[in-house]
This record gives sequence, C-alpha cells and structure tokens, in this order.
Amino acid sequence: MDKFERLLNLAAALLNASHPLSANELRERMAGAYATDKTAFRRMFERDKADLRAIGVPIEVSTLYRLDPPVEGYRIPSGQYAGRDLRFEPDELAVLHLATNLVRLEGGAGAGLARLGGAAPSGGSTEPVEAVGELPFHDSLSKLVAAAIGRRAVSFAYRDTERQVEPWRLSFHRGHWYLVGWDVDQSTERMFRVDRIDGEVTERGPAVNPVGQGPDPRTLKPWEFGTGEPVEARVLVDADQAGWACHRAGVDGERRPDGSVVITLQVRDTAALRSFVVEFLEHAEVLEPQWLRDEFVAWLEALA
Repeated sequence: MDKFERLLNLAAALLNASHPLSANELRERMAGAYATDKTAFRRMFERDKADLRAIGVPIEVSTLYRLDPPVEGYRIPSGQYAGRDLRFEPDELAVLHLATNLVRLEGGAGAGLARLGGAAPSGGSTEPVEAVGELPFHDSLSKLVAAAIGRRAVSFAYRDTERQVEPWRLSFHRGHWYLVGWDVDQSTERMFRVDRIDGEVTERGPAVNPVGQGPDPRTLKPWEFGTGEPVEARVLVDADQAGWACHRAGVDGERRPDGSVVITLQVRDTAALRSFVVEFLEHAEVLEPQWLRDEFVAWLEALA
C-alpha cells in the first residue's frame, strides 16, 4: 500500500470511529498498511499523523482509561471535518484521468487518485496504463503546501543554514521541486530546492508579508539557480557562435565591430556557468569579474 492510500485509509478509520482508538487498535484495523515491527509502526504512525495535521485534518487526542495501562486514543471529530461532496464535471474528470495516467508521485499516489476516478484504465480495459513520468516525493512537500495554502511561516535547515520562510508557491521543473517564498531573515524573495532541505520543516506561526510573484524555475537559466546574491559575469563569444550564444542565454548582448558579442549574465551557480561557456570551446571566454575568470582558468588547467 502506498503512502497516499495509507493516509486516506488512516483518515477514514479515524473519521468513522465511534470512539477514540489506540495506536494498536488502528494497527489492527489497518492490517497490512503498516510495518509489523512495533518500533517501525510507531515511527510511520507518528509521521502519518503529522502529515494529516499539516494539511488541516483535526486529530483529537484523549486518554483511554478503558485500557490498562491507559494510553492515548485518536479520532477525527466529524463535525470539524465535514466538507462538501467532491464531484467533478466530465471535462475535469477527463483531465484528472489523463494526468494521473501519465504522471505519478514517487511512492505511489495512483491508487488514492483512482478512487476519485482519475487513474483507471480507459475503455473498460484491465490492462495497466504505463506512466511516462514519475514525480519525486519529498517528506517536506505536504507541510510546505499546507503552509503556502494556509499562509503560515516555516523554518528549516538549508545548506547548513537555518531559514525562516513564508511559502508562496511550489513548482516542479526538470526533475526537482522548488519552493518560492519570502526569506524572513534576508528580507527578500528566494527560491529553494526542496530536496536540499535538511531535516524537518517546522511551522512558525502566521505569515505577515504579502504574497509576491517570486522567481519562476521554468524561466531561469541553470546559472541563475541558487539562494545567494547573484554575481554579474561578462562572457565574450566569437562572431560565428554569437547568435546561438545569445539565444541560449536569453539576452541580446553587446555586439562588437568584429561580430563577436559580450553577454552579461546574473550568476549564482558558477559550475553551471562553466558548463555554458565550455559548450563553445575556444569560441568563448569569461571576461569579468577577474576572480571568476581566474577560477575558470584554474578549473580548465586542472582538467588538462
């Protein structure tokens, strides 16, 4: 059973319970969903509870004095979790069907979405539909999505630095999830790669800054990714490669009388810039800043 389906089943068990259930009672009711080892079960169960709460599911905790010794019991109060019946129009269902057949979340979300009518074989066929892609799943995704929707601030460790962020948007681009939001400590908008978040994402209270647009990973060039301040780099490209270089960089550049062009780039990732420059072999060179040119030359000499 995949994680998405397990969370749906746990929510259903807690919602339909006539009285609070202990962890062991839930384990028995959901046989096969959790690991048989007690320690592993407890770890998975605690994570699942945290994920449900992160997306706004109210889990009520009380002491079960009917058991000896007394333990904690869990249930979802139906009155606090009532919502409208989720129904899709035919065109919406068709889009959901197409999307969930073509792309799935890593770890599996197809079974859960199939219950909404999204990921079933078409034409009554029993043959499985072969997915053309799989989106990676990160443990922090659900908390970040909930924070962005609920306008909550969060904190997390990112590249050995503790960050406080007000999430605005999550985007998937070229195999990675990106978080765009307001960096509270730096007082500026930032973009973070979700798989580089270390440890837990912790909620820090309501967000106070207005939602902005922020950078879009789909429009950024590889050398523009990162969280530091950008460095302005100037790259000279020979005339016979000038047009292609400007197209690749997405800039017009400064044309010289001999037809060559000087491209000015905002660089956060110097390794990505190196990859761009070496595409043109001897037809391109880094001009400025000097320290970046020296670094690039040293890198080439080390390869020789």
